[in-house]
Amino acid sequence: MRVPEHPEELDEEIARLIGRPPPLLVVLSGPSGVGKDAVMGRMKERGIPLHYTVTATTRPRRPGEVHGRDYFFLSTDEFQRLIAQGELLEWALVYGDYKGIPKEQVRQALARNEDVIMRIDVQGAGTIRRLAPDALLIFLAPPSMDELARRLRHRRTESQEALERRLEAAREEMRALSIFDYLVVNYEGRLDETVDRILAILQAEKRRVPPRRVVL
Repeated sequence: MRVPEHPEELDEEIARLIGRPPPLLVVLSGPSGVGKDAVMGRMKERGIPLHYTVTATTRPRRPGEVHGRDYFFLSTDEFQRLIAQGELLEWALVYGDYKGIPKEQVRQALARNEDVIMRIDVQGAGTIRRLAPDALLIFLAPPSMDELARRLRHRRTESQEALERRLEAAREEMRALSIFDYLVVNYEGRLDETVDRILAILQAEKRRVPPRRVVL
């Protein structure tokens, strides 16, 4: 192999040898209230070039939420029809409501060589790990359980009994860390730092040898 004489030739030579990195399937997960929505929202605000999946759900729409942007809001019958047709990448019954990721949007994005990121609960992350072992799983964690409880109370969207159930579920979810590849702590008021840590992970994974190759 000829050694390139000029630096600009080196990039072309290396690119020819290693090829273009395959697209990543990134899972951002963690307990309810940890800030997954806020992190994803900031990534979009910063124009980070990823395909952001939209989750289908049967839960009622909250004020300000838009169908097709925040969620696909479906009836229970519509959701169960997708389950029967095998058209969900993952799905779960969470606190009495269905949630899941429609398959086709992910397949199309990967075919376009776009990196895909999805925000799902820990149970769903386990499903993705089994279905696509080379998916990149990132666990978003609170600095402490006390801080997580404060964030959940601040939302004021549920009763004290429901809040206690979520905190107990969060403690159980923390025990699932072993299925994840990375842990990122989301500190209060430091959202951009959290996003920067996630970006650093994605950049490192693009240089991984051998690369992750996701087949659905």
